[in-house]
Amino acid sequence: MPAPRPPRRVASVIRLRPEHAETYRTLHRAVPQPVLDTLSRAHVTNYSIFLRENTLFAYYEYTGDDYEADMAAIADDSQTRRWWTLTDPCQQPLDSARPGERWVSGEELFHLD
Repeated sequence: MPAPRPPRRVASVIRLRPEHAETYRTLHRAVPQPVLDTLSRAHVTNYSIFLRENTLFAYYEYTGDDYEADMAAIADDSQTRRWWTLTDPCQQPLDSARPGERWVSGEELFHLD
């Protein structure tokens, strides 16, 4: 039996609008269960968001077989879209983001298991 495939590690960043910092913190103290369930169904695990100097850094691991389809399923979920109507106004994409892009991916330079 082949060894299990390691998860895909995903890191991304976005700015937090300082005037919305407390709102964003409050929202993430009680993420709706349907949003969490959608992430789990899409094979997203070990998900964390960190904050430093108005920059949000997100990290998660993807354990599925079709990343694009699973990310599309998250985006199609009505509860997740509602959640984003609350969180998106708190965020400001980095200058390097492409038009329509919000969170921008980070390049993995080092990893230690």
